[in-house]
Amino acid sequence: MYQESKKRERTPGSWCGRGMVTVEARFSKGAKARSNGTGSEFPRMPAMISLAQPQQRQFNPYSENGGTILAVAGADFSVIAGDTRQSEGYSIQTRYAPKVFRLTDKAVLAVNGFAADGNMFVKKVRQRLEWYRHAHAKDMPLRAIARLIQTMLYARRFFPFYVYNILGGIEDDGTGAVYSFDPVGSYEREACRAAGAAQSLVQPFLDNQIYFKNQTPAPGTSHPVHLPLSTVLSLVIDSFTSATERHIEVGDGLEMYVVLAKGSTALQSIVSVRGIQEMTTTEDGERVFVIRRELKKD
Repeated sequence: MYQESKKRERTPGSWCGRGMVTVEARFSKGAKARSNGTGSEFPRMPAMISLAQPQQRQFNPYSENGGTILAVAGADFSVIAGDTRQSEGYSIQTRYAPKVFRLTDKAVLAVNGFAADGNMFVKKVRQRLEWYRHAHAKDMPLRAIARLIQTMLYARRFFPFYVYNILGGIEDDGTGAVYSFDPVGSYEREACRAAGAAQSLVQPFLDNQIYFKNQTPAPGTSHPVHLPLSTVLSLVIDSFTSATERHIEVGDGLEMYVVLAKGSTALQSIVSVRGIQEMTTTEDGERVFVIRRELKKD
């Protein structure tokens, strides 16, 4: 009896002598079972690196569809432009996807970012402007449209429209104005602004040519406060031509919307521009024109 009780004494790795053996012992038993051909194989332990990584589901509703937009405000006009290429990664989805939309005879909106969100946002803005027109029998002023866009974007801040907006047009006092927005509604009025894939290429060029950054005027002269419309159109075309050469997400076509104040002196400088098309139906108020140009398609 004494010898049998000593055999049942606790062994290393056991618990109260009731068969709780070590992991090494279990593996050795499984190896013996496999080697003896009994068929009772001990399951393999899972890889530790798979246990260390979190198991989760991801949902990303956004995509970046390329393209670039810009706007420049003048003394009595505004120019809002954008290319027409829509892409995702290295694939071109379409070569004509407009990014600039006429809202009223005084306001034009350019959107860039996620194309689906941009189209839906423009649709919602136009709907709100239509309600205002029916309620007040007039178009909403440009400053009020900027505040409306800010409110609509901020209301969706927890699941935002992934779009960068630039609003250009004519204020009630007849001056040109440009408002730029981020996706959650922060905005400011500026003289010029670029957004989109080639913003890092276009914005420094506009800063130098519109704001005259890093330029020293000749003695006895000063930089002009506002550039003429013909000069602005040339700068816009040069901006997109250069961006097309250096960025694969910009190209195919260029649309430039020109908003002129009532009685603007800049009208004479664009009536002879090749391919110009008027978007307004009356000639006694503000007028909106669109100019289209071809860009590289490779």
